[in-house]
Amino acid sequence: MNSWNHSIHFCSWVGITCHRATQRVLILDLEDKQLVGSIPPSIGNLTRLIEISLGINGFHGEIPQELGRLRTLESLNLSFNSLGGKIPTNMSHCTQLRVFDLLSNKIIGLIPSQLSSWLSLTVLQLGRNNLSGTIPGWIGNFSSLRSLRIAYNNFQGSIPNELGHITTLKIFVVGENNLSGIFGSVYKGVIPSDGTVVAVKVLNLQQRGASKSFNDECKALRSVRHRNLLKIITACSSIDNHGRDFKSLVFEFMPNGSLDLWLHPRDEEQSPSKRLNFMQRLNIAIDVASALDYLHNNCETSIVHCDLKPSNVLLDEDMVAHVGDFGLARFLLEASNDHSLSQTMSSQLKGSVGYIPPEYGMGGQVSILGDVYSYGILLLEMFTGKTPTDDMFIEGLSIYKFAAMALPDHVMDVVDPSLLLDLEADGSVNDDRYEMTVLPRRNNRRVVKEKKVEECLFAVMQIGLSCCVVSPRERMLLNMVVGKMSAIRDSYLKVQEG
Repeated sequence: MNSWNHSIHFCSWVGITCHRATQRVLILDLEDKQLVGSIPPSIGNLTRLIEISLGINGFHGEIPQELGRLRTLESLNLSFNSLGGKIPTNMSHCTQLRVFDLLSNKIIGLIPSQLSSWLSLTVLQLGRNNLSGTIPGWIGNFSSLRSLRIAYNNFQGSIPNELGHITTLKIFVVGENNLSGIFGSVYKGVIPSDGTVVAVKVLNLQQRGASKSFNDECKALRSVRHRNLLKIITACSSIDNHGRDFKSLVFEFMPNGSLDLWLHPRDEEQSPSKRLNFMQRLNIAIDVASALDYLHNNCETSIVHCDLKPSNVLLDEDMVAHVGDFGLARFLLEASNDHSLSQTMSSQLKGSVGYIPPEYGMGGQVSILGDVYSYGILLLEMFTGKTPTDDMFIEGLSIYKFAAMALPDHVMDVVDPSLLLDLEADGSVNDDRYEMTVLPRRNNRRVVKEKKVEECLFAVMQIGLSCCVVSPRERMLLNMVVGKMSAIRDSYLKVQEG
C-alpha cells in the first residue's frame, strides 16, 4: 500500500490487520488519507488499541457498536467525516477514554446517559452535528475535562449549573440558538400602557451566580449614560405566581438584533440582507470603542465590561451599536480590592472563550486592558468574518496570527468574503486586479479608490492587532482607538465623495 487514496478498501485492510496483529496494534492512525466507506465492525477486534485517529476522511454510515469492546481505548478521533446515526451507548465500556472527537459529522439523537462513566475525559468534541435534547448535568462530574465543544447542534434548555464547578473548563457554544445563556433568557415584550416594544431579560435564579449578576448589572447600569450603551428602562425584583423569587431587567428593544447575527447569519437565505458593508462596520466599531472609552475614562469610577463579544453588541433601527449585558461588569476600584475575583472570573467567563485576555486565564486582575483585548478580537472578527473559535484555528493558529500573517501585503486575502462582495458592487475593489494594474489609465479613479480601501483595511487590522497583543502594557487604549478609527472613516469618506 504505497499510495493512500479513495480506492483503498479500508474494510478489507482492517480485517487483515485484526486477524494478523490483534495483539500488537496499539495506535491506528489513518487521519486525512482520503478513505471512504463505512468503518468496519472488525475494528472492535483490535482489543489492545489505545488510540484511533480516522479524522478528515470520507467515512459514512454509523459508528460501530463494536468500538465498545476497546476497554483500553484512550483517544478516539472520528472528526470531519459524514458519520450518521447515534452515539453507541455501549461505548460506556471505554472507561479509559480521555479524548472523544466527533466534530463535524451528522450524528443525531441525545448524548447517551451511559457515557457518564467516562470520568477520565479531558476533551469532548461534539460540535457541528445534529445532536438534540439537553446538555446533561453529569458532564460536570468530569473533573479532568478541559474542552467541551458543542456548537452548531440542536440542543435545548440551558447550560447546566454543574459545569460551573470545573474552573478550568473551556466551553464552545456559539451557534446554539436554543440555549438562551448562563444567567437568563431574553424575551421580546410590549408595555401595555403605551405599546412600547422592549427586551426583557429574565434571570434564571437556579443558576449559581445569577442573583449576583443581576445586582452587578443593576449597579453598573445605574451609573452610566451613553448613546452607545444599551439603555435600561426598569428592573424588577419580586415573587412569581408560584411564590418563587423573580428578577428581570427591561431594556430598550434593538430591532436589528445582535452584531453576531449580522456577522454570522444562521439562515443562508437571509445572508444577503444580513450583510454589513464597509462603512457600517467602521461605524459599529467606532460605536463600540466609544462605549468602552466612556466606561474606562469618563465614569466616576472606571468600569470594566468583562464580556465584550458580538452577541453583546446590539443594533438599533439606524444600525447604531449599543453595548449591553453588564452581568459580569466590575468597577475598577472593587476589582483591585477583591482578591478572590480571579477565581470568580475563571468560573464565570467560560461562555466567552476566544475573547478573554490571556492574563485572566493566568489569575490576573481584571483591568481596562482586558476589555481592550476583547475589542481587538472583535475588530478582527468584524473584518475577517472569522470567529476566534473557528474550526480552522488549531495547532497554534489563532485569529490574531491569521490576520498578522497577511500584513502588510495580503490584507485582502483575509477580509470577510461578504465584505468584498459589497466593495466590488460599489466599485471600491475590482476582481480583475491584474487588468487594473496593466491599464491604470482605463479607470484611474477606481484604482485610487481600491488602493484607499486596502489602506483603510490594513489600518483597521493594525489597530485590531495592537489591541490584542499578549502583553497588556503594549495594547492601544480605547481613547486612541476612537481617534484612529474615526480618521480611517474620514479618509474613506473623502475618496467615496471624490
